[in-house]
Amino acid sequence: MIKRLSVFLMAAMMVALVGCASTSKQEGTGEYVDDTVITAKVKAAFVNEPTLKASEINVETFKGTVQLSGFVADASSIGKAVEVTRGVKGVQNVKNDIRVK
Repeated sequence: MIKRLSVFLMAAMMVALVGCASTSKQEGTGEYVDDTVITAKVKAAFVNEPTLKASEINVETFKGTVQLSGFVADASSIGKAVEVTRGVKGVQNVKNDIRVK
């Protein structure tokens, strides 16, 4: 009886651990938290940059890749947004989908 219970508990723990693992299209729990922190850091960096309007730029992060989108007033703002994003710790890649109004 105890042996069966032990096997059952071990199997349940394995299922729980596999459920938290990531796939190519879905993040694990730890990755989600990391990406949320990166997104917050990028947005904070935009707020601290006087030449950028943080409210005009959307930031999404998936497995360390940051995607920027939105509309800005001029092309120099696009370059600055990419530069600021690359300077944030944890950013592995930047996808730039920002457009000039």
